[in-house]
Amino acid sequence: MASQEHLDKMQLRQSYRNVWHTDLMSTISADTPYCCFALFCGPCVSYLLHKRALYNDMSRYTCCAGYMPCSGRCGESKCPELCLCTEVFLCFGNSVASTRFLLQDEFNIQTTQCDNCIIGFMFCLQQLACIFSIVACIVGSEELSEASQLLNCLADLVYCTVCACMQTQHKVEMDKRDGKFGPQPMAVPPVQQMSRIDQPYPPNVGYGQQPYGYPPAPPPPQAHGYPPAGYPPPPQAQGYPPAGYPPQGCPAPGY
Repeated sequence: MASQEHLDKMQLRQSYRNVWHTDLMSTISADTPYCCFALFCGPCVSYLLHKRALYNDMSRYTCCAGYMPCSGRCGESKCPELCLCTEVFLCFGNSVASTRFLLQDEFNIQTTQCDNCIIGFMFCLQQLACIFSIVACIVGSEELSEASQLLNCLADLVYCTVCACMQTQHKVEMDKRDGKFGPQPMAVPPVQQMSRIDQPYPPNVGYGQQPYGYPPAPPPPQAHGYPPAGYPPPPQAQGYPPAGYPPQGCPAPGY
């Protein structure tokens, strides 16, 4: 039953309409110092980010954010800090993924196709390295063993790099959530003001409004030939022909 709920949740994430503030390819330029910090001290960064994703309220903590079968059965309510430390050091990959799922479910964030390709390449490379190591152990060939070791090193390097970029992506997203970017360059105009002609819809700000890239629905067009609502009605037309027609002095019938 729980596994089916997780599958339904994963399918629901595909319908999310918001996107990450920065993609994986741009995280290094978005926050280079933090990306280096995440690369050389990944478990510490994972601890800080997961706690921050819970708004520093550790009473809400559940092992792996409730996405694993062991979640809620590890005594998290008694000592959540110790459980989180154990999670980030022993299950580092799951801790990064659980923080990512928390942010995605909170803000309806989808992952771009490019990010999916990078994450998928990381997983495939790890599986391939594992298969090569098993084959090298069975065959006993030195050349194949050296090739498997090189492949393992490459897989570990890609894994550490992608995880560092993912954690930087999470940090930038929470900076956006907490308003650390300062005022937006373009604010939504008040109701009494009119937008510019070349800007028919006001820009979206924050998460409480329409998702980025999806402007609000325009008002229904007025019917052609009818004045807008509230416009004063036209004066009543006089009867036709007007009273007293024909005018006096016109030729009599039979002229």
